[in-house]
Amino acid sequence: MKTVLITGAAGFIGFHTAARLAQAGWRVIGADNFNDYYDPALKRARVKELDNAAKIHEVDIADPEAFSKLVQDTAPEVIIHLAAQAGVRYSIDNPFAYAHANLTGHLSVLEACRHAKGLSHLIYASSSSVYGGNTKTPFSETDPVDAPVSLYAATKRADELMSATYAHLYGIKQIGLRFFTVYGPWGRPDMAYWTFTDKILKGEPIPVYNHGEMRRDFTYIDDVTEAIERMAAKAPDFTGEDRPHRVYNIGNHTPVPLMDFIAALEAALGKTAEKTMLPMQPGDVKETYADVTRLSADYGFNPSTPITEGLKRFADWRRTRG
Repeated sequence: MKTVLITGAAGFIGFHTAARLAQAGWRVIGADNFNDYYDPALKRARVKELDNAAKIHEVDIADPEAFSKLVQDTAPEVIIHLAAQAGVRYSIDNPFAYAHANLTGHLSVLEACRHAKGLSHLIYASSSSVYGGNTKTPFSETDPVDAPVSLYAATKRADELMSATYAHLYGIKQIGLRFFTVYGPWGRPDMAYWTFTDKILKGEPIPVYNHGEMRRDFTYIDDVTEAIERMAAKAPDFTGEDRPHRVYNIGNHTPVPLMDFIAALEAALGKTAEKTMLPMQPGDVKETYADVTRLSADYGFNPSTPITEGLKRFADWRRTRG
């Protein structure tokens, strides 16, 4: 039985990843600091849902001594680093939270990996936000990513650069995951699909930014965890490469217009939304669109859950948890 250590294990993607890998026969260890960016009760409910399938430790990954000790004590073959301060708009008002969690936290994980015994590879969360205001679509991993439009995006790009450096200096095999708008049951209550659902069910108006002229590459959580499971089982072949580090887009490669997304959510809920049209928000982008050629070539997998199916699953779950 192989051991995997998942940071952010009480978070949305971390929880689903822990459940999937436990079911696949991994010994799952988790780390989470249960911060209050959103209600910690949701995080603890996720841990309860795991029902002892994973051992979760309350640890701040940005504390290098505490995290290093956890790695030494548990001796994982694979580390999946998903802990981060999320949210584009929150970074405008709370920049130091991002420096702590996303910069110091990522460096702490890299240092622990550098001294770990028996570690096969590190998988870590980046973000589609690194593409900034890129107008060339679809977004490819080979595109320039040197013009972020939010501090959140800047920290995620910095994480990729730190990982590339540690791969070069110490030979640590690493995979960076550029997630594209992940959604589904047990998700994050600050994201549009969740806030829209609650407002529609309450009969409250929903804010529609850029007057609806936006498109997003929505990626269902089960597709995300399938990609992660495949990557946990096998690192890429880095033979002949300068450094053992590679990034992958994890997206549905099917951008959905915002108004079509709202229509699909209305159909899933059986209610029509009252819409308030608003201008674009600072730090936001008009479109995201993942090129998943690299993911398909290396792992034989493309995320493919239609938005109509994914939103129906979320709406059904939300009704039972409201």
